Amino acid sequence: MTRPREKRETGEQDLFRSRLDQIIDMRHELVRLAQAIEWPVLEARFGAVYSDGPGMPPLPTRLMAGLAILKHTFNLSDEELCARWVENPYFQYLCGEEFFRHDLPFERSSMTRWRQRMGEERIVALLQESLAVAVKSGAMKPADTRRVIVDTTVQPKNVMFPTDAKLIHRARERLVRLARQAGLDLRQTYVRVGKLALVKHQRYAHAKQFKRANKALRKLKTYLGRTVRDIARQIAGQEELEAIFRWPLYQASAVLEQQPRQRGRKIYSLHAHEVECIGKGKAHAPYEFGVKVSVTTTLKRSKGGQFALHAMALPGNPYDGHTLATVIPDMEKTIGNQIERILADAGYRGHNAPDSHKFRVFTAGQKRRVTPAIKRQMRRRSAIEPVIGHIKAEHRMRRNYLAGDHGDAVNAIMAAAGYNFSLLLNWFRQLLCLLIAALNCKTKPLPARSASLFTVDYLPSVEEMAIPGFGEAKPLELLERGMSGATARWPIPITRAFGGFQSATGPAARTLSCLVRIPEPVSQVNPDATKLR
Repeated sequence: MTRPREKRETGEQDLFRSRLDQIIDMRHELVRLAQAIEWPVLEARFGAVYSDGPGMPPLPTRLMAGLAILKHTFNLSDEELCARWVENPYFQYLCGEEFFRHDLPFERSSMTRWRQRMGEERIVALLQESLAVAVKSGAMKPADTRRVIVDTTVQPKNVMFPTDAKLIHRARERLVRLARQAGLDLRQTYVRVGKLALVKHQRYAHAKQFKRANKALRKLKTYLGRTVRDIARQIAGQEELEAIFRWPLYQASAVLEQQPRQRGRKIYSLHAHEVECIGKGKAHAPYEFGVKVSVTTTLKRSKGGQFALHAMALPGNPYDGHTLATVIPDMEKTIGNQIERILADAGYRGHNAPDSHKFRVFTAGQKRRVTPAIKRQMRRRSAIEPVIGHIKAEHRMRRNYLAGDHGDAVNAIMAAAGYNFSLLLNWFRQLLCLLIAALNCKTKPLPARSASLFTVDYLPSVEEMAIPGFGEAKPLELLERGMSGATARWPIPITRAFGGFQSATGPAARTLSCLVRIPEPVSQVNPDATKLR
């Protein structure tokens, strides 16, 4: 397949079409994000799967990567994303469009094929880019990635809650439907009596009449066994039909043979056979059906928020402590930094971390090698819980709609990347609010010798925010002046003037101190003159 034709800014004008940079607010957070992302880096990373050859070129990388970012940042399905893309000029600008479009330049299924083509090893570039933008914009420091918190959660699959009766009934229905398509004439399909037996089983089980419920379940098993044997007799010796029925017959036989509380692999869904039953000890959800996912975040909360550094699907329901041998090397490869300290809960006891990191892992309740400083840091271990909650509730990890093992891995990474991009949007939005508030802040006039207290010059660009030391200046001190025996503060204190920030020493105040130019202190002429405390 030939390489995609990448989008480039041309600056051309069109009499009958409106340029997006003329109809949108260029200070909007999505515009700032689009300008901060290094699209050539993503084009080089994703373009590696293509080769020069004949054929129609694929869709531009910026378009498809932008759609993936928007989908998981705003928790949209493919259909909802296509509908909103047409009506939202900011979505189109992020995807590289120069002119507003009233139609989709792609098919909805193109997003599915692009995800399958990229795979887990290349989709992780979006997570890496979200961290790179966070560092470049001042929302996070590179040193924040050296101490991390790791935990696991469950990514549920989009399947119904499995019961033996439902699985047996569904297996028989699939075999009957496939037999009709193949032209087989079954002795009996059990369509009517099979549905009646399923209804009886559910009603008896609800009424706690378990002997009658088990009798209905045995009927369902009998109907499925007869159907399996009938099909096996008719396809014997026909290689083409045997190839068609091999997997459905295997699933039906496995469903018939598996028992409650059986150890090892079981089938919980016929269309998603990779689903596993995972128990995390939750009162509201004792068992969840999906795949285990490892999530990592920073120990220290960065200026822009608690960023997710790594996410990885772990098929096979491994013990939490036995996942570090795989997670730690992949984590360091993703963030491009060496991990200095890892904090985990008690579920990681007896871990199998690599030898180089064996003494860098600290678990809850550990006594040996735990210094007072590490003990204080362990109080921050639970900071990963709200990160997991936001990723699952707002970025499409609560229910995975992507098919197969490949879908489990891609959805976990994209959910973490979407969470990071949402934090970046909030970061850019706060910077804009600070600028607007500073411009609208009206102060009382000062004496002639100190006519200007401070002036707001500019909103720093992404390149300026990357300068070392940005955001580290001390917060603006408040001025006090004695008037008529009373003490009045003026200009308006920073915590009021900038709407809602309760602490003048928080990240918002530190950011503001970089946006504000403070002149030299006013010389003290008399005790009533303005003085800087």
